[in-house]
Amino acid sequence: MPELFLHYIWQRRLFQPLAQQTTDGRRVEVLDVGRHNTDAGPDFFAATIRIDGMQWVGNVELHVLASDWYRHGHDTDKAYDTVVLHVVKKADKEVRNSRGELIPQCELQYPYEPECLAKMLSDTNALCEFRLQEKPAMLTADWLRTLTNERLQRKTDAIRQLLDMLHGNWEEAFYITLAHNFGFHTNGVPFEMLAKQTPLSYLLKHRNSLFQLKAMLLGQSGLLNADTARTDEDKKLLKEYLFLQKKFALQPLSAALWKRLRMRPQSFPEVRIRQFATLLHEREMLLRTCLETQGLQQLRDIFRVASSPVLGTASVDILLINSVVPYRYAWGAAHNDFSMRENALTLLSHIPPESNNIIKQWKMLGIAPHSAADTQALLQLHQEYCQRHRCRDCNIGYQITSDL
Repeated sequence: MPELFLHYIWQRRLFQPLAQQTTDGRRVEVLDVGRHNTDAGPDFFAATIRIDGMQWVGNVELHVLASDWYRHGHDTDKAYDTVVLHVVKKADKEVRNSRGELIPQCELQYPYEPECLAKMLSDTNALCEFRLQEKPAMLTADWLRTLTNERLQRKTDAIRQLLDMLHGNWEEAFYITLAHNFGFHTNGVPFEMLAKQTPLSYLLKHRNSLFQLKAMLLGQSGLLNADTARTDEDKKLLKEYLFLQKKFALQPLSAALWKRLRMRPQSFPEVRIRQFATLLHEREMLLRTCLETQGLQQLRDIFRVASSPVLGTASVDILLINSVVPYRYAWGAAHNDFSMRENALTLLSHIPPESNNIIKQWKMLGIAPHSAADTQALLQLHQEYCQRHRCRDCNIGYQITSDL
């Protein structure tokens, strides 16, 4: 059992359900565990301990074995003369300070059953944070690759469900997925709803006219209406949409679905919809093109269309990560094309790591992702293991709870 686990249990007071006593049978009450010390000296400063009714204020030192006190040289270090309680898992020896004084010891009692302890630990995930900060190498390359494959498999399952709804139409499915990702998380759901209520076949009938594509998509979004069409261009687009709406019996979304709070103007939904329309106008058979194109830069060029503003590299990479890579992986799985699946993983490993709040938290723990393959693995770990408290199914969590 690593000493760090005892630190965690002590700091989080996970021992509270059980009575504590010194090795000579005196009752121990922990009124204040003290302040955790990460520098030299005792492990916890300024703790308040009551032993058999007598209150002590001082420092606490923790070890797995009591004999570690001597192995670490604390018996000759005056800095440890202030220790009022030595907390251990096993008291295999009495301990004394540099003055020769006997120090009270407590074999810490806590729930030892792995399932019970894992449940308590999973409430905050703090133990994993503790452990990873000490040893980031616990997150191995093999576990990262497994997580990346798991995430792609989960996305493949979602693609299969979509294909079932669309009677196996891969291009239509890719169009809907791509639309969702054009919403860039904030407006992903309304963008997907827009694509589902505006079938690709309708748009392809007017693919040669960018004006008509913009009119149909903006009108369907609900953002272009009699109240919002103030410029001459918008009025012309609205007029064209009303014609197309009647032609295809279209039903627009509610404008209230879209979000723009704390959003930069270049990310407003109207701007993204115009960019999406331009992409559909300039690129025919998008999925086939994305499956056949080799090289990261060439794939990026597919999404760099003559829109204003032009999508930046980071935004294009998000589309590759969440649209192109999963469809390559899913296509390879559906057609028993192992090389296509490997190609998807290779592509992911060539894309720079993503930057979002979850990844920033991992970086704070000392985990440095080198590519989008790593960040996808970390997102999978956070969403499917940490948030679901699946500690015993996680390689890191299993190692930790097995050692307790």
